[in-house]
Amino acid sequence: MYSQYGIAKLSVIPCRSEPSSKSEMTTQLLFGESYKVLEQHQKWYKIKMDADGYECWINELQHFPITEEFYFLQQKTPRYYSSELLQIVQSGQNHYVVPMGSHFPMYQNHQFKIESSIYECYGKVTEITNNTRYDGQKCVDFAFMFLNAPYLWGGKTLMGIDCSGLVQVCCALAGYQLPRDAKDQVHHGTPLSFLDEVQAGDIAFFHNEEGNIVHTGILINSETIIHASGKVRIDKIDHYGIFSPELKNHSHHLRVIKRLSSS
Repeated sequence: MYSQYGIAKLSVIPCRSEPSSKSEMTTQLLFGESYKVLEQHQKWYKIKMDADGYECWINELQHFPITEEFYFLQQKTPRYYSSELLQIVQSGQNHYVVPMGSHFPMYQNHQFKIESSIYECYGKVTEITNNTRYDGQKCVDFAFMFLNAPYLWGGKTLMGIDCSGLVQVCCALAGYQLPRDAKDQVHHGTPLSFLDEVQAGDIAFFHNEEGNIVHTGILINSETIIHASGKVRIDKIDHYGIFSPELKNHSHHLRVIKRLSSS
């Protein structure tokens, strides 16, 4: 019988839509992210991520079980995120290079804990509590750190990231936990009527010809947006959408702008 709970103890774990290494990667587990195990199929575990409720499959060799006691204990503590693009954490002779947005359970004084293992880290750490208010300028500042990162469907790191992954990671570090996909993220926040109302850290959503939300990005101001399209980039935006200097037309059509408040 498999353990009901697990945590990521690798830098990044690919998460699949089906129990197969040939299946599409839909997201990634970052170091320290916990999850519930829903079912097992051969060498694969179907999991539900705690941070955003996302369901996907991971390989059994990348699953690290944790006890129910530790699972609920770390759930009750403030969230600590790595706020370095990359930093090294070490436990005994083992060390890991972990990406921005990794979780450090039960962090204190440059140390954190996973079960009985103590890890050391000396890079920047961001603390998020239930009283943390979303900071739009911080969200923009974190997004700037990803500039020129290559686009990768399902990615959440400097080595490859997609549009909703960029928004999710940066918003979480700035105090607001969003769902994984843009089509779900759009249901959060308060809509703005005009671009002139935009503040740094407001989130823009874009639709296709069928009216489905297919893209998102973080507004720097009323004229510019940072988003992942080919790479993480800064482009001009107007009431029609994002203007692509390469295409010399609008690459994404604006649907709505949302302002986030504390989650």
